[in-house]
Amino acid sequence: MLACLATFAGQAAVVYKWTDSDGVIHYSDQPVPGAEKIFTASSPSPGGSGSSAGTANPSGLGGKASASKKNVAPGLEYNQFAITSPLPDQTFFGDDVISAHLALEPALKPNQTITWHLNGKQLESPDPTATQLTLPHLERGTYAIAATVSDQATGESASTDSVSFFVRQPSLLSPQHQKP
Repeated sequence: MLACLATFAGQAAVVYKWTDSDGVIHYSDQPVPGAEKIFTASSPSPGGSGSSAGTANPSGLGGKASASKKNVAPGLEYNQFAITSPLPDQTFFGDDVISAHLALEPALKPNQTITWHLNGKQLESPDPTATQLTLPHLERGTYAIAATVSDQATGESASTDSVSFFVRQPSLLSPQHQKP
C-alpha cells in the first residue's frame, strides 16, 4: 500500500483516503463519496503557501506545527492539530525516554477523547484526554505514531498525520561493551 501511495505522491497532487465497511483503509487518485482529500507533499496546500497540509515544523526550533486542513466535522476543527514530538525521522538510542506530544488548539471538549497508535496498533493510555504519552521501552526498529481525536457524542473522528521515528540499540560488538 505504501508503494501505491508513493506512486500517487510522485504523480498526483491530491490523494483520497477512505475506510470501507470492513475497516480497511483505501487510497486513490480518484474521488470517492465520503473520502478525505489529502494534499501530498509535492503539491501546494489549498492556501497556496507551497507547503503541505498537516506537516510539523521540521526544524523543531519553537515553530508551531501547521494545522491539518482536512475535511473534518465542524466540532473537530483545530487551529493546531499535529504530533510535535517525536520529530519526523528522529533517532533515539538505547534506553532514551521517548515522549509523544500532540499539539491541539483549542483544547479537547468534554465529550472528546484521544487514542494513540504506534505502527497502526492502539496504545493503552490511562488518560483518554492526555495530549502527552511516554512510550514503553521499544526494540530497535522504525516506528510510526499517530493520534486520533474522537467525539463520543457524534461518533466523528479526525487523525493526525503519522510521524516516523527510529530506535537504535548499541551493538554488543561496540568498544564500550568489550571487556579489557
